[in-house]
Amino acid sequence: MSEFTDLVARAVSPSMSREEREAVYTTVREAVRRLQDRQEMTADDPRTLLQDHLIDETIRDIEERITRHLARQTIAERDTGSGGPDAGI
Repeated sequence: MSEFTDLVARAVSPSMSREEREAVYTTVREAVRRLQDRQEMTADDPRTLLQDHLIDETIRDIEERITRHLARQTIAERDTGSGGPDAGI
């Protein structure tokens, strides 16, 4: 996991709503945009386009991990609540 991905992943948690996580992602995008402006990078600069793409990939990867975590948690709760996957056999 890259340092950037790790930083963004630490800013969100599975217990946050999708809207709360999206607010964090918006803040990240705005911060990167300010850095790009400071470096006088235009919207059509290939470096800007690459950075924007990497941010979107990072967010997608984090959301994927959160979804997997929540799915595992749901399965574990179901199995625990029903006495396990082999209950009643």
